[in-house]
Amino acid sequence: MKKPIIFCDFDGTITNSDNIVSLMKRFAPKEWEQIKDDVLAQNLSIREGVGQMFHLIPSARKKELLEYLLDTTEVRQGFSEFVNYTRREEIELYIVSGGIDFFVYPLLEPFGIPEENIFCNGSDFTNKTITITWPYACGEDCTNDCGCCKPGILRRFEGEAYRKIVIGDSITDLEAAKQADQVFARDYLAEKCKALGISAVPFESFHDIIRKLAEEQEVYDEYSRETLERTC
Repeated sequence: MKKPIIFCDFDGTITNSDNIVSLMKRFAPKEWEQIKDDVLAQNLSIREGVGQMFHLIPSARKKELLEYLLDTTEVRQGFSEFVNYTRREEIELYIVSGGIDFFVYPLLEPFGIPEENIFCNGSDFTNKTITITWPYACGEDCTNDCGCCKPGILRRFEGEAYRKIVIGDSITDLEAAKQADQVFARDYLAEKCKALGISAVPFESFHDIIRKLAEEQEVYDEYSRETLERTC
């Protein structure tokens, strides 16, 4: 059996809402809405859209932005148990996020996920307005201009050894879902997977995901026992 490895989105997946959208609604001028619509319509790439939206906000408001999210962000039910489950089962867990480091790291800190297991976009507050940086931008083998290139990160784990599991909710997860061996999807990603014929397991909480993974492990264990008995 291939070794499971999990790539989990952050905004709208681990959290109940999209943190970038929450920040824009609270702090950005109304121009952000047209940028968002252009991204969803795929008239702008994700990288272009996110960069343009954050350029609307003064860098001096960094502390306000973070404090607002720390006060208002809700983590999806069952996430803490899910992290514990992956540790107990020795499943590698990576957070692959189109979010920004200045809020992704602090919001994940209570769960003890090491920073080397977190892939997200960077930020620069030294200019008048916020500049987003792209440490995991698309390479030559990806033309989607993702910003944080989730399919590129998945390709780091090529080979027959891994069963890649993608968990997500939005357009930023779609290209990764196309590469995955198994997809857990909700909201926009679930709709797109259905439209494109990509098999995806729906979920509302991380308890749903734990149950499904545990059921699959039980089936595999039973199959392994029966195989062993037949060969003895």
